[in-house]
Amino acid sequence: MRRSARARWLPAIAIILTATVVGCAENSFVLKGQVDKLHQQQVATARQIQELQTRAGGLDRDNQELGSLLAQARQQNKVLEDQLNVTRDQLSSVTTQLTQLRQDKKSLEQKAQTLTASMHRQGGVTISPNNSLLEGMPTINYPDVSVRRDGDVIRIALPGSVVFEEGTAKFRPGAARLLGDVATELYRVYPEQMIGIEGHMDGDPSPAQWRVSHQLSLARAAAVYDALTTQSRLQPRQLFVAGHGANHPLVSNATPTGRQRNRRVELVVYPDRAR
Repeated sequence: MRRSARARWLPAIAIILTATVVGCAENSFVLKGQVDKLHQQQVATARQIQELQTRAGGLDRDNQELGSLLAQARQQNKVLEDQLNVTRDQLSSVTTQLTQLRQDKKSLEQKAQTLTASMHRQGGVTISPNNSLLEGMPTINYPDVSVRRDGDVIRIALPGSVVFEEGTAKFRPGAARLLGDVATELYRVYPEQMIGIEGHMDGDPSPAQWRVSHQLSLARAAAVYDALTTQSRLQPRQLFVAGHGANHPLVSNATPTGRQRNRRVELVVYPDRAR
């Protein structure tokens, strides 16, 4: 009776054991698949982390570059601000010079008008020809001063570089002595002749304080007029001034030497007497 019962249970137990083994095997495959999937996810996550770190590094470099560019921009802005301040100062200086130039122009115009009025007050100067003018030439013992005949007049050229400070109507040291000697010789040879005092310039732009070269040439001629009438025996009635600017060059202005020759004041002796 017992043996037959065992015989009946043995097949059932075998089936249960087989099912258990099969179930375990299937679970093992399932677990392996899950492990593989987790490993793949881990690898993907690591890759994403690496990419994020790379991007973070790039962003950090970009941030540093932007910071450097910002610092440069601030520095350039400071330079521009300094340049703007300098430009404002220069503008203020130019405005001041322009105001002074206008005042000087007005003063020169008034002086020219005074000289013209003075000549008219002398009674409408009577001029008579003097054909003996060219028979003698004045002797000027200065190497830089030239004396030449020009048609029926005598021209005595005084170099601007010898008589005046550069770009001004102010006399250089020694100019007063030169003008005194020239005036003495003129009075000796031509005591009654009409004498024009002509200022000439070159073709270079006028110095900052002069709007046009005519103003500087006229100012230089007027300065010589003042010196001759106050420090020599020449009379105001026989003198007149003119400023020609760069209109009558002696030579070409293409070279520094030529431009220097053209900057001059000429004393022009006319074949006419002032009475």
